[in-house]
Amino acid sequence: MSRLSLSGGLTEPRIAAARVGIGGPVGSGKTALVERLIPALLARGIDIAVITNDLVTAEDAERIRRSGLIDPARVSAVEAGACPHTVIREDPTLNIEAADELERRFPGVELILLESGGDNLASTFSRDLTDFWMFVIDVAGGDDIPRKRGPGVIRADLLVINKVDLAPHVGVNMERMRQEALAVRGDRPVLLTNCRRGEGIDAIVDLLEREVLFRT
Repeated sequence: MSRLSLSGGLTEPRIAAARVGIGGPVGSGKTALVERLIPALLARGIDIAVITNDLVTAEDAERIRRSGLIDPARVSAVEAGACPHTVIREDPTLNIEAADELERRFPGVELILLESGGDNLASTFSRDLTDFWMFVIDVAGGDDIPRKRGPGVIRADLLVINKVDLAPHVGVNMERMRQEALAVRGDRPVLLTNCRRGEGIDAIVDLLEREVLFRT
Protein backbone atom coordinates (compact mmCIF):
# COMPACT_ATOMS: atom_id res chain seq x y z
CA MET A 1 0.00 0.00 0.00
CA SER A 2 3.00 2.28 -0.46
CA ARG A 3 2.20 5.61 -2.09
CA LEU A 4 3.90 7.50 -4.89
CA SER A 5 5.65 10.61 -3.66
CA LEU A 6 7.68 13.32 -5.35
CA SER A 7 11.30 13.94 -4.48
CA GLY A 8 13.47 16.49 -6.22
CA GLY A 9 10.81 17.61 -8.67
CA LEU A 10 8.08 16.21 -10.82
CA THR A 11 10.50 14.05 -12.82
CA GLU A 12 11.68 12.03 -9.82
CA PRO A 13 8.76 10.07 -8.35
CA ARG A 14 9.56 7.56 -5.62
CA ILE A 15 7.61 5.06 -3.60
CA ALA A 16 6.77 6.45 -0.17
CA ALA A 17 7.00 4.23 2.88
CA ALA A 18 3.95 2.26 3.91
CA ARG A 19 2.58 3.51 7.23
CA VAL A 20 1.25 0.95 9.70
CA GLY A 21 -0.67 2.04 12.80
CA ILE A 22 -0.66 0.11 16.08
CA GLY A 23 -3.42 1.04 18.53
CA GLY A 24 -5.11 -0.42 21.56
CA PRO A 25 -5.86 0.08 25.26
CA VAL A 26 -3.23 0.94 27.85
CA GLY A 27 -1.23 -2.13 28.85
CA SER A 28 -2.32 -4.31 25.94
CA GLY A 29 1.28 -4.70 24.78
CA LYS A 30 1.67 -2.23 21.91
CA THR A 31 5.24 -1.23 22.72
CA ALA A 32 6.19 -4.85 23.39
CA LEU A 33 4.77 -5.71 19.97
CA VAL A 34 6.83 -2.97 18.33
CA GLU A 35 9.94 -4.28 20.08
CA ARG A 36 9.28 -7.73 18.66
CA LEU A 37 8.39 -6.51 15.18
CA ILE A 38 11.57 -4.46 14.75
CA PRO A 39 14.08 -7.35 14.67
CA ALA A 40 11.64 -9.59 12.79
CA LEU A 41 11.18 -6.99 10.04
CA LEU A 42 14.89 -6.16 9.88
CA ALA A 43 15.73 -9.86 9.61
CA ARG A 44 13.69 -9.96 6.39
CA GLY A 45 15.56 -7.01 4.95
CA ILE A 46 12.77 -4.46 5.43
CA ASP A 47 13.97 -0.89 5.97
CA ILE A 48 11.90 0.55 8.84
CA ALA A 49 11.38 3.51 11.16
CA VAL A 50 9.17 4.04 14.21
CA ILE A 51 6.93 6.79 15.58
CA THR A 52 5.51 6.59 19.08
CA ASN A 53 2.68 8.70 20.52
CA ASP A 54 2.38 9.62 24.19
CA LEU A 55 0.28 12.18 26.00
CA VAL A 56 2.98 14.60 27.22
CA THR A 57 6.14 12.47 27.26
CA ALA A 58 8.47 10.61 24.90
CA GLU A 59 8.76 7.62 27.23
CA ASP A 60 7.89 4.90 24.71
CA ALA A 61 10.24 6.41 22.12
CA GLU A 62 13.07 6.54 24.65
CA ARG A 63 12.42 2.92 25.62
CA ILE A 64 12.76 1.83 22.00
CA ARG A 65 15.82 4.01 21.42
CA ARG A 66 17.56 2.46 24.44
CA SER A 67 16.64 -1.06 23.38
CA GLY A 68 19.47 -1.31 20.86
CA LEU A 69 17.03 -2.86 18.37
CA ILE A 70 17.14 0.02 15.89
CA ASP A 71 19.17 3.15 15.14
CA PRO A 72 17.82 5.69 17.69
CA ALA A 73 17.68 8.32 14.95
CA ARG A 74 14.98 6.25 13.26
CA VAL A 75 12.63 6.64 16.24
CA SER A 76 10.49 9.79 16.50
CA ALA A 77 8.15 10.84 19.30
CA VAL A 78 4.85 12.68 19.00
CA GLU A 79 3.31 14.24 22.11
CA ALA A 80 -0.45 14.30 21.68
CA GLY A 81 -1.14 16.77 24.49
CA ALA A 82 -4.79 15.62 24.52
CA CYS A 83 -6.79 12.44 23.98
CA PRO A 84 -4.45 10.00 22.22
CA HIS A 85 -6.88 9.34 19.37
CA THR A 86 -6.90 13.05 18.44
CA VAL A 87 -3.53 12.89 16.67
CA ILE A 88 -4.19 9.58 14.91
CA ARG A 89 -7.77 10.25 13.82
CA GLU A 90 -9.27 13.75 14.11
CA ASP A 91 -6.12 15.71 13.22
CA PRO A 92 -3.17 13.43 12.36
CA THR A 93 -1.02 16.35 11.16
CA LEU A 94 1.70 15.85 13.79
CA ASN A 95 2.09 12.19 12.89
CA ILE A 96 2.03 12.88 9.16
CA GLU A 97 4.77 15.49 9.60
CA ALA A 98 6.83 13.08 11.72
CA ALA A 99 6.51 10.35 9.09
CA ASP A 100 7.37 12.75 6.26
CA GLU A 101 10.46 13.87 8.17
CA LEU A 102 11.64 10.29 8.68
CA GLU A 103 11.24 9.65 4.96
CA ARG A 104 13.29 12.75 4.14
CA ARG A 105 16.07 11.67 6.49
CA PHE A 106 16.01 8.01 5.46
CA PRO A 107 15.02 7.90 1.75
CA GLY A 108 15.13 4.10 1.59
CA VAL A 109 12.65 3.49 4.40
CA GLU A 110 9.93 1.05 3.31
CA LEU A 111 7.69 0.83 6.37
CA ILE A 112 6.96 3.13 9.30
CA LEU A 113 5.35 1.77 12.46
CA LEU A 114 3.15 4.33 14.23
CA GLU A 115 2.32 3.34 17.80
CA SER A 116 -0.61 5.19 19.31
CA GLY A 117 -0.70 6.20 22.93
CA GLY A 118 -2.88 3.89 25.03
CA ASP A 119 -6.53 4.47 24.29
CA ASN A 120 -9.90 2.76 24.61
CA LEU A 121 -11.85 0.40 22.36
CA ALA A 122 -13.09 3.34 20.27
CA SER A 123 -9.62 4.19 19.01
CA THR A 124 -9.19 4.16 15.21
CA PHE A 125 -6.65 5.53 12.71
CA SER A 126 -7.33 8.03 9.96
CA ARG A 127 -6.74 6.67 6.46
CA ASP A 128 -4.96 9.95 5.74
CA LEU A 129 -2.29 8.74 8.16
CA THR A 130 -2.03 4.98 7.74
CA ASP A 131 -2.25 2.49 4.92
CA PHE A 132 -2.91 -0.38 7.32
CA TRP A 133 -3.57 -0.50 11.04
CA MET A 134 -3.79 -3.11 13.73
CA PHE A 135 -5.56 -3.05 17.06
CA VAL A 136 -4.06 -4.83 20.07
CA ILE A 137 -6.12 -6.22 22.93
CA ASP A 138 -4.98 -8.59 25.64
CA VAL A 139 -6.48 -11.65 27.25
CA ALA A 140 -6.21 -10.18 30.74
CA GLY A 141 -8.55 -7.39 29.67
CA GLY A 142 -11.38 -9.90 29.50
CA ASP A 143 -12.74 -12.35 26.94
CA ASP A 144 -15.79 -10.12 26.45
CA ILE A 145 -13.81 -7.47 24.54
CA PRO A 146 -14.75 -8.84 21.08
CA ARG A 147 -18.42 -8.98 22.10
CA LYS A 148 -18.33 -5.30 22.99
CA ARG A 149 -17.78 -4.62 19.29
CA GLY A 150 -15.72 -1.47 19.75
CA PRO A 151 -14.67 0.37 16.57
CA GLY A 152 -11.03 -0.57 17.12
CA VAL A 153 -11.86 -4.26 17.30
CA ILE A 154 -14.23 -4.21 14.33
CA ARG A 155 -12.56 -1.81 11.90
CA ALA A 156 -8.85 -2.60 12.25
CA ASP A 157 -7.20 -4.33 9.30
CA LEU A 158 -5.73 -6.79 11.82
CA LEU A 159 -6.82 -7.60 15.36
CA VAL A 160 -4.04 -8.87 17.62
CA ILE A 161 -4.98 -10.72 20.80
CA ASN A 162 -1.90 -10.55 23.01
CA LYS A 163 -0.84 -12.25 26.26
CA VAL A 164 -2.41 -15.56 25.30
CA ASP A 165 -0.20 -17.24 27.92
CA LEU A 166 -2.38 -15.64 30.60
CA ALA A 167 -5.60 -17.31 29.42
CA PRO A 168 -5.57 -20.23 31.89
CA HIS A 169 -4.76 -17.84 34.75
CA VAL A 170 -7.68 -15.49 34.10
CA GLY A 171 -10.30 -18.07 33.13
CA VAL A 172 -10.38 -17.32 29.42
CA ASN A 173 -11.27 -19.88 26.76
CA MET A 174 -8.77 -18.75 24.13
CA GLU A 175 -10.33 -20.50 21.15
CA ARG A 176 -13.79 -19.16 21.98
CA MET A 177 -12.41 -15.63 22.29
CA ARG A 178 -10.72 -16.00 18.89
CA GLN A 179 -13.90 -17.31 17.26
CA GLU A 180 -15.97 -14.48 18.74
CA ALA A 181 -13.44 -11.97 17.44
CA LEU A 182 -13.64 -13.47 13.94
CA ALA A 183 -17.43 -13.39 14.10
CA VAL A 184 -17.67 -9.66 14.84
CA ARG A 185 -14.94 -8.84 12.30
CA GLY A 186 -16.51 -10.60 9.35
CA ASP A 187 -13.64 -13.08 9.19
CA ARG A 188 -10.99 -10.40 8.76
CA PRO A 189 -7.68 -11.51 10.27
CA VAL A 190 -7.24 -12.17 13.96
CA LEU A 191 -3.82 -13.26 15.19
CA LEU A 192 -2.74 -14.46 18.63
CA THR A 193 0.52 -13.40 20.25
CA ASN A 194 2.63 -13.74 23.34
CA CYS A 195 4.95 -10.79 22.86
CA ARG A 196 6.87 -11.66 25.98
CA ARG A 197 8.16 -14.78 24.24
CA GLY A 198 7.91 -13.61 20.65
CA GLU A 199 5.15 -16.07 19.80
CA GLY A 200 2.94 -15.15 16.84
CA ILE A 201 5.22 -12.36 15.57
CA ASP A 202 6.23 -14.15 12.37
CA ALA A 203 2.57 -14.47 11.38
CA ILE A 204 2.14 -10.69 11.69
CA VAL A 205 5.26 -10.04 9.61
CA ASP A 206 4.03 -12.53 6.99
CA LEU A 207 0.76 -10.61 6.76
CA LEU A 208 2.53 -7.22 6.51
CA GLU A 209 4.79 -8.50 3.76
CA ARG A 210 1.84 -9.87 1.84
CA GLU A 211 -0.87 -7.24 2.42
CA VAL A 212 1.17 -4.05 2.90
CA LEU A 213 4.46 -4.49 1.05
CA PHE A 214 2.96 -6.84 -1.55
CA ARG A 215 5.78 -9.31 -1.32
CA THR A 216 4.92 -12.90 -2.12
